[in-house]
Amino acid sequence: MRIRVLDIAYQTMADGPGLRTSIYCAGCKHACKGCHNPQSWDFNAGKWMEVDELLDIIKADSMSNVSFSGGDPMYQAPAFTELARRIKEETGKTIWCWTGFTLEEVQADPVMAAMLPYLDVLVDGPFILEQRDTDLLFRGSPNQRIIYLHGDPPSDDIPGTVPLEPLR
Repeated sequence: MRIRVLDIAYQTMADGPGLRTSIYCAGCKHACKGCHNPQSWDFNAGKWMEVDELLDIIKADSMSNVSFSGGDPMYQAPAFTELARRIKEETGKTIWCWTGFTLEEVQADPVMAAMLPYLDVLVDGPFILEQRDTDLLFRGSPNQRIIYLHGDPPSDDIPGTVPLEPLR
């Protein structure tokens, strides 16, 4: 299985708490006005990478957890679901995923919803330029939610993170 990858950021601290390997995928139809990464909208940008190849990169960094961003990973949901499943089964690393879809839209689509059991955190919703808030961490506008998908948020707060919304 392959994923169209625009870029990979190694040991970044911009895409979730702590060090992370961030997979930036190509392709997004949301076209949010003021998007910080409009080059990621092109579904033909970047290059194809095999899930196995991405998993090897993720495994090679024992210190970093994982983030999926883009573009929008939900447009490549089957391949990202496979990658997320393997990350969980083979490494136990945490996974954050950004999408312009709301959680409710993801849950209503069986193909996208299949990824949810393997994600720890979903940052959902489109960026709204008119609501831009540079004081927010890990999101650009307050309509975007940081949703902890499994049980209660962790009790060990990491400096620089925001409170997580448990899924109800």
